[in-house]
Amino acid sequence: MNTTIVALGYQDNWWPILTSSFMRNALIGGTIVALAAGLIGYFVVVRNTAFAAHALAHIGLPGATGAVLVGVPVGVGLGVFCIGGALVIGALGRRAADREVATGTVLAMATGLGLFFNSLATKSSSTLTNVLFGNLLAISRQQIITFAVLVAVLGVCIALIYRPLLFTSVNAQVADARGVPVRALSVAFMALLGLAVTMAVQAVGTLLLFALVVSPAAAAIMLTPRPGKAIALSTAFSLAAVWVGLGLSAMFNAPPSFVIVTVACSVWAVVWAGQRGLRRTADQVLVT
Repeated sequence: MNTTIVALGYQDNWWPILTSSFMRNALIGGTIVALAAGLIGYFVVVRNTAFAAHALAHIGLPGATGAVLVGVPVGVGLGVFCIGGALVIGALGRRAADREVATGTVLAMATGLGLFFNSLATKSSSTLTNVLFGNLLAISRQQIITFAVLVAVLGVCIALIYRPLLFTSVNAQVADARGVPVRALSVAFMALLGLAVTMAVQAVGTLLLFALVVSPAAAAIMLTPRPGKAIALSTAFSLAAVWVGLGLSAMFNAPPSFVIVTVACSVWAVVWAGQRGLRRTADQVLVT
């Protein structure tokens, strides 16, 4: 047993690490990002825009590497490309099929730009690694303030358009027939998604973002059909993934992004298995 714990990298001094200033910043920043992921994740799943969420993280890559080239903060470059790409996808992809094509096209162009900018920037290797895998432990106080402002903007915007956004998410054709501005709401939602992705990328990275934004929301939707409760559950799952993930990363000296994503995916897997078991039991009862 002790050998297994040592192999996992268990640290006896995990509590001082967990209460250190950099870990405190990581906890605050991760909490803000989890709130953003929980708020937007429900609509990502209901609107079938999971691919767009994943693509926007990659679309932000040239923004990060380009920011290194021109000497501006990486977060600014990420935001410009993520939100800009989201606006283009939202404007071009009103229908699901059109949105998939628009997303793939913008993603391909952005990936090419990212590789080009990376080849020009001699100091971008660490930036590229951070964007791909995240660096939650390096979040600064200034980033925390920025995240807090952005999540407040996100929350206010979602509150203002909640009812029409939910209507168009559930049944866009009926909403369009009743005069709801479907295209405008689609563009607005994609912009908000780009905002959330900009924050989440800096926490868990491009390659792992899908789990934090989509997996908790998917688990919540399996547990309740009510939108308000699903959003609350999604946010709770995202927060639990960040808090538990940071705690375990301090205890076992593991990369925080990996542990956070593992917790989020585990929650989804447990809920999925439980729901499947309940359905199987119900089917057996009906048969007998």
